[in-house]
Amino acid sequence: MKFLLFSTLLALSANLGAQSPDSLQVQRAALDYIEGFYEGDTLKLQRCLSSDLYKYGYFKGKSGEYEGSQMTYDEAIGYARNVLEKKKFAKEGSPKEVILLDVQSQVACVKVIAWWGLDYILLAKKGDVWRIEQVLWQGPLKTVGG
Repeated sequence: MKFLLFSTLLALSANLGAQSPDSLQVQRAALDYIEGFYEGDTLKLQRCLSSDLYKYGYFKGKSGEYEGSQMTYDEAIGYARNVLEKKKFAKEGSPKEVILLDVQSQVACVKVIAWWGLDYILLAKKGDVWRIEQVLWQGPLKTVGG
């Protein structure tokens, strides 16, 4: 029984360490997403975003209550251009974490942690390319005890 448990755990850990080409491409798309906004790099965003992007998020407004806001593909590209033009880059050490939640043959789900908050990203594979189709986000990040 102990051997069976040990071999099962060993097999699971081996699978977790090995990433498929699709997993690596999904992770790269998510990093392009974060870096595109952090660096004002429109090429990275163009590479990872679907032109049909639907991004919707919740942020704390001036009243302290959450407000919702949508961002289109064109607005995402414009945001990145603004970051570059005004040199309003992400601060050094800003969070940049990608957590693969699920990668199938045609769809994937990723959790991203960035300076603005937490994003849940849905991607679709079109041909050989993974593109971000939808994003649901909330900011700011909760702090410990917050």
